[in-house]
Amino acid sequence: MNRVPLIDRANTTAERQQLLGEIHAAFGASPNMFRAVANAPAALRSMWGSFGALGKGALGAQLGEQIAVAVANRNQCHYCLAAHTALGTKAGLAADTLHAAQQGQSNDPKTSAALRFTLAIVEHRGQVSDADVRTVRAAGFDDEAIVEIVAHVALNLFTNYVNIALAVPVDFPAVELAPAKTAA
Repeated sequence: MNRVPLIDRANTTAERQQLLGEIHAAFGASPNMFRAVANAPAALRSMWGSFGALGKGALGAQLGEQIAVAVANRNQCHYCLAAHTALGTKAGLAADTLHAAQQGQSNDPKTSAALRFTLAIVEHRGQVSDADVRTVRAAGFDDEAIVEIVAHVALNLFTNYVNIALAVPVDFPAVELAPAKTAA
């Protein structure tokens, strides 16, 4: 049972209606996560704005979804794993690619480096080493992309924590968590 009400966009303040309307238009529905976050319009503006900004970033939709799946799996966030698996499929990723991403793996060496870096950030709470940064840079990521990876991790930590802490009901097709593997 969710721990905060899920805001109905048809029966709320004008500001919430506007934000939830944008989200509904983008998804064709009003995902429960956004309805839960709408209890705090400032948090909803922050979250929605971050999704919009990072969606136009240098990493691209596919890598962004793989990062989200890796973070969700590591944090055991059923909601985000289900949502980002659906979004990753919509972005053109195959089921096996998304399953590998859950464990921070990819057949593509550059993507694999980004996912290992992602999981190092999560596992070490941002306390990555100089070698971790050198490794992701050597895989072909410049400073802009490295900062964006960190931003994607931070946004996904935000969404994971919202969904876990507030017990937001999953309204995407369920995806099974993969056994966690530690980052190299």
